[in-house]
Amino acid sequence: MRGTSIFGVLVVIWLLIGAIAAGQRGYYSGDDKNCAEAGTILVTIVAGPLNYIGANPKVDCELPQPSE
Repeated sequence: MRGTSIFGVLVVIWLLIGAIAAGQRGYYSGDDKNCAEAGTILVTIVAGPLNYIGANPKVDCELPQPSE
């Protein structure tokens, strides 16, 4: 049981470090959000501390347009 608790704390710390990195890169500023920006924020958070050793994840996506 104790190992699970430590693992959970480590995951939270990992994600928190990623969220800080996304903030330092200015990803939270600006009103315009699209698929690529939201995806980039998400993968930056998931990358966690890897952002500080050179990881710079980016997402490029396009949503399908509705038919006319």
